[in-house]
Amino acid sequence: MQQFRRNLTKLLSVSLLLPTQVVSAFSTSSVNNLTGGNSASLPKSLDLKTLYDNAVVIDGMIITRDWNKDAFAAMLETGYTGFHNSLIGNTLSIAKASLIEWRKKVDANPDTMLFATSANDFLTAKKQGKIAIFCGFQNSSMIGNSIDNIDVLYELGTRWMQLTYNERNLLGDGSTERTNAGLSDFGIKAVERMNDLGIAIDLSHCGRQTTMDGITYSKKAVTINHSMCEALYRNHPRAKTDEQIKAMANKGGVIGIIGLGYMVGPDPGGKTTLENYVDHIEHAINVGGIDHVALASDFPIQGMMANGATKENWYTPRLTRFKPSYQVRWPAHIPELDTTDRFRNVIQVLEKRKFKAREIEKLLGLNWIRYYQDTL
Repeated sequence: MQQFRRNLTKLLSVSLLLPTQVVSAFSTSSVNNLTGGNSASLPKSLDLKTLYDNAVVIDGMIITRDWNKDAFAAMLETGYTGFHNSLIGNTLSIAKASLIEWRKKVDANPDTMLFATSANDFLTAKKQGKIAIFCGFQNSSMIGNSIDNIDVLYELGTRWMQLTYNERNLLGDGSTERTNAGLSDFGIKAVERMNDLGIAIDLSHCGRQTTMDGITYSKKAVTINHSMCEALYRNHPRAKTDEQIKAMANKGGVIGIIGLGYMVGPDPGGKTTLENYVDHIEHAINVGGIDHVALASDFPIQGMMANGATKENWYTPRLTRFKPSYQVRWPAHIPELDTTDRFRNVIQVLEKRKFKAREIEKLLGLNWIRYYQDTL
């Protein structure tokens, strides 16, 4: 923990971290230079511990509905710089209450947390040894039929929103909806307003046409902040096709590869392993490029098992909540990802596959930083 909280000035003496000008000036050009950096001067044999400790590490999706002291302790163990915080938002009033509640949590822990609304906030968190909390929602249904409600959520700190969950809402069709109608006219207006305000548009659970429409109609880059590759997991409604990944990347977006085991493959913890997770990372890079791929969990920060998930309380309820096409499995997790060391374990596989230090840094967090600079 002491090393996690070390002063960033000391970290800057190591060649594997951000250049000083990024931290001091937070300029877009500096971040662009960073994410396109030259790895020629880096050591041939990577010191993965130093690389991870020095890196900006951002998790594209953490579920925080059961946040408690154990989750807080686990957050500190991860070595994260920040994470996308998935809030409860069934209705507008619940969404507003969730944002206010998390503001209070952050305010109550000023030495460890920072409420993030910009790329600069993540860099400040790294410099100060804090963790940036980046709040948003996995659905936009709470805005009802009023575009103005997007402004309300923005003012309270929302900086990312998924257009739909699995089902249809007024904006468009979700990934398990029987139809594939794409965005509605109202949905296009919502996208335009999110662009104007500076809210990152997430397409993770959107249907296939809604995903393509979101990419097409957004003036800014979009994110698929927790998904996987359809080429490696065929016929799963949540997977994204090569066409979608390429279109997203061509517009400057980022896909976070989901760490939820049954989304990686049909036998998590068995034949579906950490290596298969990295296969999805590599495939997404081959399709969209190294600058457009990142990492995401999509479960509690301490891990599913540490959070008390069982077949009875996790798997069985999902058999009625999700359609059979979702292919819900138990166990649902990959052991190496179901721990606060999840991304440390991932980079060990990346290093074995000959990824360079700069490439690993991009996957851990620099690609998110570049995306935030361009979008928020």
